[in-house]
Amino acid sequence: MANNNYVRIFDTTLRDGEQSPGATMTSAEKLEVAHHLARLGVDIIEAGFPAASPDDLEAVRRIALEVGNPASAESEARVPVVAGLARANKADIDKAWEAVQGAKKPRIHTFLATSAIHMKHKLKMDPEDVVQRVSEMVTYAKSLCADVEFSPEDAGRSEPEFLYVVLGEAIKAGATTLNIPDTVGYTTPDEFFNLIDGIIKKTPGMHNGITVSVHCHDDLGLATANTLAGIRAGARQAEVTVNGIGERAGNTSLEEVVMALKTRHPVFGLDTGIETQQLSRISKLVSNYTGILVQPNKAIVGSNAFAHEAGIHQDGMLKHQSTYEIMRPEDVGVNQTNLVLGKHSGRAALRNRLAEMGHSLDDVELDKAFARFKELADRKKVITDLDLEALVADEFYRPRDVYLLNGLQVTCGTMGMPTATVRLRGPDGVVHTQVAIGTGPVDATYKAIDLVVNVPCILLEFNVHAITEGIDALGEVTVRIQSEDGSMTMDAQSEVEYSRVYGGHGADSDIIVASAKAYINALNKLIIAQTEGAGKVKNDFGVMLG
Repeated sequence: MANNNYVRIFDTTLRDGEQSPGATMTSAEKLEVAHHLARLGVDIIEAGFPAASPDDLEAVRRIALEVGNPASAESEARVPVVAGLARANKADIDKAWEAVQGAKKPRIHTFLATSAIHMKHKLKMDPEDVVQRVSEMVTYAKSLCADVEFSPEDAGRSEPEFLYVVLGEAIKAGATTLNIPDTVGYTTPDEFFNLIDGIIKKTPGMHNGITVSVHCHDDLGLATANTLAGIRAGARQAEVTVNGIGERAGNTSLEEVVMALKTRHPVFGLDTGIETQQLSRISKLVSNYTGILVQPNKAIVGSNAFAHEAGIHQDGMLKHQSTYEIMRPEDVGVNQTNLVLGKHSGRAALRNRLAEMGHSLDDVELDKAFARFKELADRKKVITDLDLEALVADEFYRPRDVYLLNGLQVTCGTMGMPTATVRLRGPDGVVHTQVAIGTGPVDATYKAIDLVVNVPCILLEFNVHAITEGIDALGEVTVRIQSEDGSMTMDAQSEVEYSRVYGGHGADSDIIVASAKAYINALNKLIIAQTEGAGKVKNDFGVMLG
């Protein structure tokens, strides 16, 4: 097994993370996140599950070509591996190879369950059949791709002695990465340490060319602790997601693992290739695209992670920062200073500050951003970095427009019924106007939007918060909706149908406008998914689906 001081970061935000209810991303959004992951410095990007749908295959293929094969890469070492997930069957493996083969460093990641409960109830296979299938399918994947990763699903509840046999066969068949998933977040750190330690010491054929990986879920809140325990036991690849999103309670959080290794370097003595100053930015990007808010007390990237309110804490901070902060905010990209930009600031100043924040905009994009900036500056005296992040997210990190807000007027108060007049530009370019009465201004606005769009849905979640301080603060709204007709989508991995949830994001100094933008954003995702599923429109890459 590889025995070095470097831990590879395998990001599965675009695959396992996207399986979180409501986290579905479009192909264009996935591509944008993949570009940011590459700039962040992740070693492997698991771009998706190509067998799930034609659109997922196309998204993985485009990521492999553009992100995994960049013409302007500074060095070969900085080009990420692009992986595609596949069940242990030839059809899935063929689709995974079709999707990733355009990358400079392609990888096929195949898996098969090894726990007694999965083999009996899900696979309906005997242990001997599982061993044979693993040998055959890893061999087949190896015939297509030099880099093959194998995962024994539900390893955390598998018999260790059986794991040694299965993993030994995977090594013999050509797997060079053995990923050990705690699929249901069942183990404790001590148990997981012993599991990884035993695999490294007792698996037949284990050698220095093999990388042992860990993939932990957070059902008991132990994902990061288990991952770090596995790393201490000798694992040198960590499978993680941005913000810890993923199935059920989520996956191991990328930012937590990376900053734990960096902050406690004297303890671990290990390094990663992550540019930690970009952690806050990619956290915000993924949150905006998925519609899943980052909880304020979330480690590393939560809004309260570097906030101090208790008098004792504030006193200590004033005397010395290290009294209550074990990391510097700037180490994770949190800028504590306000940028004094206002309505008199010019295009060059805006471009320069956005570039410093990591946003490289072309002339057309800059013109759009500048127009939004001027509009905001007319209503807000000082524009901060957080305002700019929200502005860029609202302008560029959203699905393509099916319906676009063209005007909104709301009346409300104690003396009358809340009434909203909404004007939307439809996909045919025609502007539609509707009026509705509701229990409050947001309810009235959403009812008026529903009259125009006419796509029945259920509002599952509505969140609003101020991005910056003060009475003129920019408001940010996130919503999650579900199709009211209960339309189901097939999950190719579990072969189970589920009803998809769609998230939306909107930002504006007027929270009712922000609420309308967020709702329209989510509705646009729902409409795109329904029309693409029916083969009526092309996806973001111009590929006709159906």
